[in-house]
Amino acid sequence: MPTTKKPAAAKTEDTKTTAKAATAKKEEKKTTAKAAAKKTTAVKTAEKKPAAKTAAKKPAVKKTAPKKATENVEVFVEFGGVQVAVEEVVNNVKATYGKEAKDIKVYVKPDESKAYYVADGVEGEMDVYFC
Repeated sequence: MPTTKKPAAAKTEDTKTTAKAATAKKEEKKTTAKAAAKKTTAVKTAEKKPAAKTAAKKPAVKKTAPKKATENVEVFVEFGGVQVAVEEVVNNVKATYGKEAKDIKVYVKPDESKAYYVADGVEGEMDVYFC
């Protein structure tokens, strides 16, 4: 009977070796999976970091309005040898309307000595004196 024990012992050793090999393969797969997960996380992090670095490297661009040249423009309406400044007519329209208007359109008719206006959709008229 000693001969039968030896093959049984050999079978047990083979089974143990096979079980160890299977366990080692499982551990290797787990380690590989963990390493792959770390790599993908590292890749994702690496992908994010350069974007953050490039954004940090760019200096903030300040938006500035283009400088407007200050111009002194005066417009006059002349009739019968007399001049009236358009700015004066607009100021008088604002005073006649009585409220702060967002949209004003003025039509000057010198032959009638009148200024017709539309302020925020409200029509009106006023006299313009060509003195």
